[in-house]
Amino acid sequence: MLRTETLSINVGPQHPSTHGVFRMLLTLDGERVVDLKPYFGYLHRGIEKTAEQRTYVQNVPFTDRLDYICGMSNNLAYALAVEKLAGIGPIPERAEYLRVIMAELTRVVNHCVAIGFLLNDLGAFFTPVLYCLRQREYILDLFEMASGSRMTPSYIRPGGVVEDVPPEFIPAAKKVVAGLPAFVDELDQLLTGNEILMARLQNVGVLPPERAIAYGVTGPVLRGSGVAYDIRRAEPYSIYDRFDFDVITEPGQDAYARFLVRLGEMRQSARILEQALAQIPEGPVMAEGVRRIRPPAGEAYARIEAPKGELGFYLISDGSPNPYRFRVRPTSLINLQALRDMCVGHLVADVVVILGSIDLTMGEVDR
Repeated sequence: MLRTETLSINVGPQHPSTHGVFRMLLTLDGERVVDLKPYFGYLHRGIEKTAEQRTYVQNVPFTDRLDYICGMSNNLAYALAVEKLAGIGPIPERAEYLRVIMAELTRVVNHCVAIGFLLNDLGAFFTPVLYCLRQREYILDLFEMASGSRMTPSYIRPGGVVEDVPPEFIPAAKKVVAGLPAFVDELDQLLTGNEILMARLQNVGVLPPERAIAYGVTGPVLRGSGVAYDIRRAEPYSIYDRFDFDVITEPGQDAYARFLVRLGEMRQSARILEQALAQIPEGPVMAEGVRRIRPPAGEAYARIEAPKGELGFYLISDGSPNPYRFRVRPTSLINLQALRDMCVGHLVADVVVILGSIDLTMGEVDR
């Protein structure tokens, strides 16, 4: 019998495949992973405590920077929590539609980035990620048109949205959305049946449904384990109950299944966007009487189906203009809990793939 010794190596915190300042301490037997310890905190900015020294509206820009790929949907989750805490409403119909439109465009942006950089991690340099970033830029043009910013919009506010979109926004959005199915089909044809991609992703990072539930993972990681759980269906918020769409699941439980879920979810987002853009009414975009927000003493938690999973905000008010407590239920941190289980037993080259298939943003992990 060959006697071997284990070797400990660091991956990160500045390695490009770690998707941010994230460090993994790997214990290897040859090239086989026998243990993994995650380390984070390199990006910690103290957003939760800082937010307790700011007013409720001043905190909106912080939410953009939690997951800087998904600023619009972060705004929405926080706005819902403040509205619940302060009893703000009803939200104008046009604002509700604009919120859904921005949130679903954000889902497409996120999945473009997730799929593009997963392929980059695999060694398919530039071509897939450029396809994805090209489509992402069309959507960021719309965000810039609406808010003046591409990645940190601070557009969705408690009570509605900060201002109405310009007249050219809806026609431009319809044009972008009309091109989404062809883009997803092109990506599908380019990637899904690729034998190298299948060999690298199938049976890699297997997460059985019972383990996924035990870890509390959500979003495409959970649905890639075959669990049909989506907050837009389980606990509809905003006006999602008005739209026809499917909850995408895959039975494979591996990195390939998570890739397929994201591909399918972009198609469903296109369906929702087509309906929302066709139905959006005219009217105001901010609820009446929303000035200086000073909620009564109490607490509130609101959550949404963000692109990466369940994003929640828990707020406590003591009656002052600032939240007494401000806490985030971040998708990336919770989903990261399953990383060790998913990696042990695989080769060191698979760790990069598994981490990429989780799709994390370090700003949301470290907050």
